[in-house]
Amino acid sequence: MTLNDTVRQQLIANLAQDGADIGTQLNNALRLLSKWRSVLIQNTLLQHQGTVVQDGVVKGLDFLPQSAEGCHVAKLLGCYEQPLQPFLEVAIKTNYSTVLNIGCAEGYYAVGFARRMPDTRVLAFDLNQKAQDICKTLAEKNQVAERVTVGALFRPEDFANHAGLRVLVLCDIEGAERELLDPVLAPALTGMDLIVESHECLLPGITQVLIDRFASTHHITLVQDNGQRQLPRAPAWFNNLAHMDQLLAVWEWRSGATPWLVMRAKTISS
Repeated sequence: MTLNDTVRQQLIANLAQDGADIGTQLNNALRLLSKWRSVLIQNTLLQHQGTVVQDGVVKGLDFLPQSAEGCHVAKLLGCYEQPLQPFLEVAIKTNYSTVLNIGCAEGYYAVGFARRMPDTRVLAFDLNQKAQDICKTLAEKNQVAERVTVGALFRPEDFANHAGLRVLVLCDIEGAERELLDPVLAPALTGMDLIVESHECLLPGITQVLIDRFASTHHITLVQDNGQRQLPRAPAWFNNLAHMDQLLAVWEWRSGATPWLVMRAKTISS
């Protein structure tokens, strides 16, 4: 079955959803068609520039022909999560001994950070076995496998293993941050810096819950995302795309609000 056949079947299924109002059906159909078009743009990108990230905080990372999940073109262009990038840049230039990348997916940040932080050990975790395998392969591909360790489940009590170290927690776990990031269960978190994707679209109110938990121990910056992306050094092939395709190329497939919390510990672990 071809991609076109698959999309056609899914489109028919979306438009025939029992009990769904016409607005929901059309919205689902639009998202599906937009993702399908994004894949075609992805093929164009790969033909022009291959798999090396062109810009942003992990510029130069030799990435993958496709992501384990979510969008892909924005990652290769280097505008992925652009509102967060200034804070990621500060983190990269900080003298962390350890980065805990919890919810590492295929290793975009885990391996990208390892390339730019040669004195830092990166511990990457993901529950998806396929993602773990891809992350290991990506680390080998970029010659940082000796400093990237990949695991599965990370529990609140596991933070204690890194107490007293200069640690950055980089967390994106689809709403499970509510259970994991609790300084009552994991006191070691009070001395660690955190950058957390807060899945407000999945758990309304989770952002404020996390702010309240860490307000007494951390300086907290809430980073919102209005979906806009800029490519100051856009490649020629991108500028020749239709405007709709340019928009879809930098679209990150998010279904709702996912702000970030950048939390710097007031008392740094020694």
